[in-house]
Amino acid sequence: MDHEDARWFKSSYSGGSGTECVEVADLESAVGVRDSKRLGGTHIAVRPAAWAQFVASLRRA
Repeated sequence: MDHEDARWFKSSYSGGSGTECVEVADLESAVGVRDSKRLGGTHIAVRPAAWAQFVASLRRA
């Protein structure tokens, strides 16, 4: 799936102003991560297992 066609989500922990947010999307074989201020711009793609480990580490912190 192309990142432009993906459905991007912001965390519910993001501030109400909508600035300085990270968005993520399921890109089928990867998880896309981008800055919400750069819509349609650069993103990174990480393996789903790596993303799951990252999120799990945040929950333990």
